[in-house]
Amino acid sequence: MNTVASDASESITPRSHHRRWDHWFFSGMAVLILGSVFLGFARSYYMAGVFRARLPSLLIHIHGAVFSCWILLFIGQTSLIATKRVDWHRRLGLFGFGLACAMVLIGLCASTQVLNRPPALGESPRGPRAFFVVPLSDMLVFSILIYFGLRFRSNAAAHKRLMLIATIAILDAAFVRWPVSAEWWTLRVAQMCAYPLLLMIAAYDLWSLGKIHRATLLASALLVFSQQVRSPIGRTSTWQSFARSVQNVTRSWF
Repeated sequence: MNTVASDASESITPRSHHRRWDHWFFSGMAVLILGSVFLGFARSYYMAGVFRARLPSLLIHIHGAVFSCWILLFIGQTSLIATKRVDWHRRLGLFGFGLACAMVLIGLCASTQVLNRPPALGESPRGPRAFFVVPLSDMLVFSILIYFGLRFRSNAAAHKRLMLIATIAILDAAFVRWPVSAEWWTLRVAQMCAYPLLLMIAAYDLWSLGKIHRATLLASALLVFSQQVRSPIGRTSTWQSFARSVQNVTRSWF
């Protein structure tokens, strides 16, 4: 991931005049993400009155509010750059760092609470333990990409791509809740909705830079890799034992 730093000193290809289209592309991606999230959570959360929605617990309400704030902040940050208010963008960046830290903490707590719920009738305890790897992997990838996004914030091209892909990394919960009435619309299928978004970023890189940016390549590879290996990991005896230990330690907390 450190290789993205070298892009700060590299001269961009002759297509660098296309950089002015960055405002349109990244703003459009932010709006697309907002639409994806709203589509997924409209019936159960937004259209249900947000804090009046019938969610399992107060923690899940807080989780929904904090993650929604991140999407709104992402929209705001891309809009500030598009309107050349870089000063406000940087000031909000400090708030964004604190919000990202809160998201990881609340995300871990919420996933642990879900892990400790009694299994549904006829459901094996192995199912919730296997699923526990999904939110943890989401938070891990999100944390890594946010860290490098902030570390390379002086490199605008790398920064905006890392922050965008970090946001895409937490969208699988929205994708799987899209109103698709089909038995095959499982999390494993729905998470692949992230891949067209990654391909759009790569295609834009090729058009605007003449190459795929290193941040796009490395961040996309990390996201795809994590999504492909987490299900097999969740079924292993080692992970099942780990999740069982987490249940034993945290059962009295929730």
